[in-house]
Amino acid sequence: MEKNKIVLVDTSSWIEAFRITGRGDIRERVRKLMIDGSAAWCDIIAVELWNGAKGDYERQKLSELEKEIACLQTTHEVWRLARDLAQRCRQAGKTVPVADLVITACAIFHHANIEHNDAHIDFILKVHSAIRK
Repeated sequence: MEKNKIVLVDTSSWIEAFRITGRGDIRERVRKLMIDGSAAWCDIIAVELWNGAKGDYERQKLSELEKEIACLQTTHEVWRLARDLAQRCRQAGKTVPVADLVITACAIFHHANIEHNDAHIDFILKVHSAIRK
């Protein structure tokens, strides 16, 4: 990964990073991305996180994140790419969650890497990679 390249941190990795009992390797990767200013999210990730927030502590952490990290825009082109990825994933044999399609499309559109712990995103990226060959 290039130094200081924007990395879209998926909900799955934010959750691990927030949990005291979260996976240490993911917690460390997210921490490093936060420190070097590479971490980003998009609106659908923020919605997923706010939807799952429990208690004042987690809501406070999310409020702080909103001030500290970049939010990649979910443009019309991102939605168009998400639709294309959805069709290609179906053709490859899987229907994947809409949020994962939009998140992956957002990262691809913005030329960002994705920090995640999600098999659906792995599948979407594999399908996208096959398209590009």
